[in-house]
Amino acid sequence: MRTFASFACFDWSGQAVARPTGIALAVTRAGAEAPALVASDGGWSRQDALDWLLQQAAAQSDMLIGFDFSAALPFADRGAYFPGSPADPPHARVLWQWIDERCADEPRLSASKLADRQPLADHVRRQSGRETITGSRFEPPLGRLRLTEKRCRDQKQGNAVSCYNLVGAAQVGKSSFTGMRVLHRLGGAIPVWPFDPVPETGPMLVEIYTGIAARAAGLTGPTKVRGLADLDKALAALESETHAPLPRYDDHSTDAILGSAWLRRAADDSALWQPPGLTGRLAQQEGWTFGVR
Repeated sequence: MRTFASFACFDWSGQAVARPTGIALAVTRAGAEAPALVASDGGWSRQDALDWLLQQAAAQSDMLIGFDFSAALPFADRGAYFPGSPADPPHARVLWQWIDERCADEPRLSASKLADRQPLADHVRRQSGRETITGSRFEPPLGRLRLTEKRCRDQKQGNAVSCYNLVGAAQVGKSSFTGMRVLHRLGGAIPVWPFDPVPETGPMLVEIYTGIAARAAGLTGPTKVRGLADLDKALAALESETHAPLPRYDDHSTDAILGSAWLRRAADDSALWQPPGLTGRLAQQEGWTFGVR
């Protein structure tokens, strides 16, 4: 099994602004040193994140990089992303392209209008002003889930939610649609597990769920850390040294820090790279959340 010299985690955001406050990046090295935040002038934009990833690809950085958004939509349960649509993408890479092309008129790698367009509109629950609109093919109560999301919930690793539900504070669809645009724009410059095999050298991307990292760090109630002492306690549970104090503590910064510390430890667990039920076809259609068993 391959080892990596460094580990990174992007906390992500679908906010339709130039520099979303929800994007944060932390990086650490193999060993025990605490992760450190990586700053971007004026705050991170999605284009900044894409540029940073392309830099890692060009440098062939020996790095495992986690991103906190869903890399695909549910497929296996209905044999399609959008059942009933004659133009349904056959697998995730085509889905990424499909999303990016339909958002081409949106700046900043946003995807705020995507859910209003067919065939996606029929499959999602979305907000229009103060009105909640439920598509005719949305499957209540939660919306369709990928197999990895069902497994995550069944094993109580976290409350994974459907990308088809775009209403409420816990929704992840908007950020995931923007993330899929970034994956398409990468153009294969960095392999993405499990869509691609693990390369012998260079960087690798994996989808993660920061809630799993928080549980591994000993958080049993709310999974957000908002203070120096609590963050150091969680890092210690992940066999990490204490961190350099931050100018301010917010969910996004601490999620990125904990995510990268957890990824460093989880990467050595061979079982996480071969979860039961992850077939070759499922890997191409739905992907998987690294850390879900």
